[in-house]
Amino acid sequence: MSDIETLRQKINEADAVVIGAGAGLSTAAGYTYKGERFIHYFSDFAEKYGFEDMYTGGFHPYDTLEEHWAYWSRYIYINRYINPPTGLYEDLFRLVRDKDYFVLTTNVDHCFQKAGFDKNRLFYTQGDYGLFQCSLPCHAATYDNEETVKKMVQSQGYEIKDGDLVLPENTVPKMKVPTELVPRCPKCGRPMSMNLRADDSFVEDAGWNAAAKRYDKFMEKHRGENIVFLELGVGYNTPDIIKYTFWQYASQWRHAFYACINKGQAFVPVEIRDKAVGIDADIKDVVSGIKSTKQV
Repeated sequence: MSDIETLRQKINEADAVVIGAGAGLSTAAGYTYKGERFIHYFSDFAEKYGFEDMYTGGFHPYDTLEEHWAYWSRYIYINRYINPPTGLYEDLFRLVRDKDYFVLTTNVDHCFQKAGFDKNRLFYTQGDYGLFQCSLPCHAATYDNEETVKKMVQSQGYEIKDGDLVLPENTVPKMKVPTELVPRCPKCGRPMSMNLRADDSFVEDAGWNAAAKRYDKFMEKHRGENIVFLELGVGYNTPDIIKYTFWQYASQWRHAFYACINKGQAFVPVEIRDKAVGIDADIKDVVSGIKSTKQV
C-alpha cells in the first residue's frame, strides 16, 4: 500500500483530524512571495530598493509611514483579500469536512476560512494580515483593516476588479499613501502595526484567546481516540507550535497517526515511524492523490 493510500485510509477511519499548516501549504496553493507574482505587484519597489521578494520589502525601514503603508497595503491586499491561484484549500476542505476536524496554523493569510473551513475550528497562532493593532501596544485589541487597506491601494492608482489589483494602462503607481490614511491607534494615537507575531508586542486579543481555548477543548475531547495529525508544509522557523507538538501527541497517544507532507522536509522521527508517514512531494499532488482514491 502506498503512503498516500495509507493516509487516505487513516483519514477515512479517524474519529478526528487535526491539520497543522505552515507556509508551505500556502506556497503550494500559489501564494508565492517572489518571482513573477512579486514583480507584478511590486516592480516599482524592486527597482527603487533592489528587493527580490515580498518578505524583504516588508522588513525595510522606510523613511516615512506613507511609503511604509503603500508597500504594506499592497502586500496585505494580495495575500489576504485575493484568493490563492489554485483550489488547494478547497480540495483540502473536502477531505475533512465530514470529519470532526480542527486547524492549527502559523499562516496569517486567512485561506482556510475563504475555502469554507468553520472559523470556530481554526486557531491562527501567529496573527492575521487582516488585523491592525497598536504598535506599542497600549491595549489588547485588534481592528479589521479591509476597508482601510482598500482605500490605501486605490490611493496609489490601483483599481479593484474581480477581487484583484489592476493598474490602469499608462498609470504609474504612487509609492506613498495620503497622510490621513496612515492608521493610528484610536486609544493613544500611535501608529498602528500589523497583528503579526514578530516580537513581544504581538497582541493576543479576545478572539485569539477564544480560539486557543477551543483548540484545547478539542484536544481534550479526543484524547486517546483514533486521531490523525496531518502536518502540511511546516518548516523549522517555529517547529514547537505544530511539528514538535504533533510528534509528542503521536508518541504518547496510542491510537494517534502522524503524517508529514512537505517537499524536501518530510521527516518522521524514528520513535513514531510505525504510526506515521512522511511524504516528500508537492502538497497539491498528495491531496489530489487522496481525492482520487478516497472511497465515496
